Amino acid sequence: MAEKRTYEVMYIAAPETADEDVTKLNESLQQIIENGGGSIVKTDVMGRRKLAYPINKKTEGYYTLFEIEGSGQEIAELERRMRVNDAIIRYLTVRVDEERKTAAKLTAKREDRQNRRRSGSSKFNQTESTAREEVQDNQ
Repeated sequence: MAEKRTYEVMYIAAPETADEDVTKLNESLQQIIENGGGSIVKTDVMGRRKLAYPINKKTEGYYTLFEIEGSGQEIAELERRMRVNDAIIRYLTVRVDEERKTAAKLTAKREDRQNRRRSGSSKFNQTESTAREEVQDNQ
């Protein structure tokens, strides 16, 4: 069996699409993913928003974000279905598991460095205070 990977899939539905149609579209896309062997970790329906630039003379759209765990074959099928769906005006799929591993390593490294600085600075303060005490004792 192939390795499980994490993907983020965002799509924008046309603004003239009704709310219940967007809900049905989300359910059908979730069904495609589950039938392909993937699982949906998170669904974020952001609602109707202004587009960054006009697409097909439209300035608004319904944004939806899926976080999916799967092998990749279900992503291929999902993209194929989104490509032929007239309600979807744009979609983007990004593999995020490798970036998250890298970010976790960098975060751990940063925290380790901060912990060493904290413990090192307290040692510095202790040696500085003992040195001051010795100087005061010598005077």
